[in-house]
Amino acid sequence: MIAVLGTVAVLVALAGAIWLAVAGLSAVSGRTVPSLRTPAGLLFGGSVAGMGLLEVGLLTDDFSIAYIANHSSTSTPLLFKFASAWGALEGSILLWGLVLGLLAWLLQRRVGEGDRLGTVALGVIGVVSVFFFGMMASVANPFEVCTSAGTVGCLESSAWPFAGSAAPGEGRGPNPLLQNHILMAIHPPMLYLGYVGLTAPFAFAISALLLAQPGAAWAARTRRWTLAAWAFLTVGILLGGWWSYEVLGWGGYWGWDPVENASFLPWLTATAFLHSVVVQLRRGVLQSWNFVLVIATFALTIFGTFLTRSGSITSVHSFTQSAVGPLLLGFFVLVVVAGLGLFASRAHLMAERPRVESFASREGAILLNNLLMTVWTATVLVGTVYPILVEALTGSTIGIGAGFFEATSGPIALVLLLAIGVGQVTPWKASNRDVMIERLLVPALIAVAAGALAAILGLRDRAALVVLVLAVFAATPPIVLLVRQAAARPESLGSGMRLLVMNDRGYWGGMLSHLGVAVLALGIAGSAGMAIHADDITLPIDEPVPVAGHVIEYQSGFTDTDDQRRVVGANIEVTRSSATVGTARPALQDYGTQVIATPGVLTGPVRDVFIVLRSIDSAQVVVDVSVFPLQWMVWVGGFLVAAGGAWSFTARRSRREVAA
Repeated sequence: MIAVLGTVAVLVALAGAIWLAVAGLSAVSGRTVPSLRTPAGLLFGGSVAGMGLLEVGLLTDDFSIAYIANHSSTSTPLLFKFASAWGALEGSILLWGLVLGLLAWLLQRRVGEGDRLGTVALGVIGVVSVFFFGMMASVANPFEVCTSAGTVGCLESSAWPFAGSAAPGEGRGPNPLLQNHILMAIHPPMLYLGYVGLTAPFAFAISALLLAQPGAAWAARTRRWTLAAWAFLTVGILLGGWWSYEVLGWGGYWGWDPVENASFLPWLTATAFLHSVVVQLRRGVLQSWNFVLVIATFALTIFGTFLTRSGSITSVHSFTQSAVGPLLLGFFVLVVVAGLGLFASRAHLMAERPRVESFASREGAILLNNLLMTVWTATVLVGTVYPILVEALTGSTIGIGAGFFEATSGPIALVLLLAIGVGQVTPWKASNRDVMIERLLVPALIAVAAGALAAILGLRDRAALVVLVLAVFAATPPIVLLVRQAAARPESLGSGMRLLVMNDRGYWGGMLSHLGVAVLALGIAGSAGMAIHADDITLPIDEPVPVAGHVIEYQSGFTDTDDQRRVVGANIEVTRSSATVGTARPALQDYGTQVIATPGVLTGPVRDVFIVLRSIDSAQVVVDVSVFPLQWMVWVGGFLVAAGGAWSFTARRSRREVAA
């Protein structure tokens, strides 16, 4: 029954998407603007019903559905059964469709009568929805019936919902990597809310181009949508790094994996757009550039999905190989060619727009920010795509390691920190030396003092010192400005600061994100640049061993068994300068088909101690030990970046946005 109802739900959503696309795009040349409430409702309702039915099937172990038989089992914990709905290809496409349906429904509620720009934008979302629900109705059907059962899992399936089913007695269960940490249930939905949310600015940009209305209206209407999507994407990327750090046991949170890069690329271009759209709304410049950024951002979300789900790369994130790869690649090419082609056909409408009057201004600083973001995007894109192209064209397999990305990204990131420090307090239109000295002298002195103090306290790593100085310089100008402005108000200093932040949430939300970037930079410099690693350390039981500035002692082992796995681990006490740091519990989790080394992590205000178990017996263990200074700053900085976006989202809409 679930197969029949699920197939109907997908077809209803597809019908709604087709209706939405045709009716919405008809407003480009039609004299009337149709109401899209019904098709948006069908799209959203069908997508909700489809995901709901898949969840019901997962939670009730309905192995007559091939997807459920191959990606869940009776012994899978409840949380991971629920998360299995997006743990593999077909379910992840359904999740994408669900968020698209939600986006269409929310946008439809803000499209008033006669709103041609919003109506055509909904038509564009309809086109995107037709593609994804079309895949679900064909090559990525999450409701295929299992027609030939194996001892475990499904061997053959049929898309015909009335086909005779042959349910296996047991399912294969999720990939072990997808069922041993709670973040698996949170990280993918956050990413998808970010990815799919970026469809909104793309839809309005294409709508404006189709209607030959390249003014500020489309940008004003999409700023908040972009902020929300960007904040979700930021959280998704951060949680992915945290999951990697806690689960994979390789001793890091970011390895420049191709799929990590694929999520980072649209984040970079969306970040650039959030900065440049402010310039467009305030000064009327960078309009052409914003169209290019939005088209590129949406195209990169499709490209990221292609990398994850096509099977064209070897990655810890690439859990499936399927026929959707060529379709996703084709859609990516279509978006790029059609989007940029449409933009080129309307370029003459923007030829006479205002230009940046002075590069010594806020506009100039944001332009520099955009240039750096674009160069960074191009660098990461080339490093990610080049091995794929070489293999496709020559059959040879090559790899571009993390060293390439670190060597190219490091200088760009340092210049960005400097640009953030200067740009966020630079006046609009034009600046002068006296104003800039007044606003930057104190932050510069504080930054130099921080670097000198760190050197006196023993920090000798030059790269870390440079990052420290630049990060403090990036963080302090808005704080100094806030204190000065609050001190000039009649209220107390604390009340004045609160009122300033509350009355201009857009600006101070951006400053909070910049503060987060500075904290994140310090965390990366400490945890990556000053990390200490000691591999293959043998610890005889009850014998303290000095490692990486600590003393570690294997005290006892432990074993735990459930229906899914057998866990074998060690209790390892860690001390530093005779003070107990804590007891780490690294473990080996044996799922029968795969053994996962789960690290034991002791987090402290100065450093993390990260221990990975390699082997264990009653007499000794062999472990890898890493010490990551300032690791907590990575997580705090990342969440501050996202919180800044969320705070800016709560700002009152400007007059221009309301008028649009």
